[in-house]
Amino acid sequence: MKVFKFGGASVKNAEAVKNTARIINLYPKDNLLIVVSAMGKMTNALEELNNAVFNNKNEIYSLLKIITDFHYKIVNELFKDKNHKIFSELASLFNLLTKQVNEITTDNFDYSYDQIVSYGELISTKIISNYLHLVGIENNWMDARAFIKTDYTYREGSVDWELITYLTNKILLPIYSSSKERKIIITQGFIAGTNTTTTTTLGREGSDYTASILAFALNAEDVTIWKDVPGVLNADPKYFSVTEKLNSISYREAIELSYYGATIIHPKTIKPLQNKNIPLWVKSFMAPEEAGTIINNDTDSDNLIPSFIFKVDQILISLLPKDFSFIAEENLSKIFATFVKYNIKINLMQNSAISFSVCIDNNREKAQLLIKELQQTYKIKYNENLELVTIRHFDQKTIDRVTVDKIILLEQKSRVTAQLVVKNI
Repeated sequence: MKVFKFGGASVKNAEAVKNTARIINLYPKDNLLIVVSAMGKMTNALEELNNAVFNNKNEIYSLLKIITDFHYKIVNELFKDKNHKIFSELASLFNLLTKQVNEITTDNFDYSYDQIVSYGELISTKIISNYLHLVGIENNWMDARAFIKTDYTYREGSVDWELITYLTNKILLPIYSSSKERKIIITQGFIAGTNTTTTTTLGREGSDYTASILAFALNAEDVTIWKDVPGVLNADPKYFSVTEKLNSISYREAIELSYYGATIIHPKTIKPLQNKNIPLWVKSFMAPEEAGTIINNDTDSDNLIPSFIFKVDQILISLLPKDFSFIAEENLSKIFATFVKYNIKINLMQNSAISFSVCIDNNREKAQLLIKELQQTYKIKYNENLELVTIRHFDQKTIDRVTVDKIILLEQKSRVTAQLVVKNI
């Protein structure tokens, strides 16, 4: 059994949905478990809807209209028979979404987020499943909340591996073993449920993680993530006019790249696959016959091509003790506790005898709360509007390449990784 994951870009409109069916037909003999994200930018739209519930209720119905119109445009292009059941199924889902929005009484933003934003995946999978049936690809639509189980940490649920393995083998495995004919299951990425069936989510862009979880639980043959790029590239095309495809990298290299901010793979995706030696493919949904990138245990190709990762809109914060004392372990433990308190990830850190510097994403609200609290104990200096550049398998030539017209504010190197906090001249 193979696991496929189709992200929002790969199902963003009617033609993209048709292309999904064409890709599936390239694997006529394989059992498939297909994980689908919300369509296009619908996660963003649903996030705006949740924001409106808390901040501007006057926008709720205009946002609901944008969301419903977007999806009905797709189904009207895909389904010529306007009596097809997809129309009633969508109407039911939109009614539930409207009811959900109107009945939110909690002040828990994260709880509300999961209840509302999860509709993106529920709607997209209903459309995909029905369209596949329409073109002769039999499949089973399954609600991921029935077998992807987490705790009650909303927007970043911690998965219950033992329960997931039990439920997937109880609910999904019998479908594949019921006959010798090919079986296809369509389910949602990103969303999950608690043991009391409350909806949770796995974190932004968590559909990759869903695919990895299911592959682990069901001992899949491999996982393929279908993207709008030919594979894992050594740099983001937004920043580099010329990029190279990495034909093969190891699990370790993939984890390193995702840790430093490469957006091609969700950071949590690799570990479950590595634990069971399940290969991960990254392929282009625009050119599905091409090889793409394979991620497995083989480390031979890791250092052949340098990789560049850019994180923009960064803040560099430097802490200096007011009494000129040392930055010792006791100080660091309290500093780290403050970062944990505000759920702020440190992208780079460096300390000397009397200073401690960190580079973080510029979430302005959280960053200002963090700085305000740290100022009670430390003298704080900070710079905004910076970039953090990470180079895997660097040399001086690659460093020179990314520092043209830049001032280096902080530089840190290990044997294979260089990180530079830079500012435009």
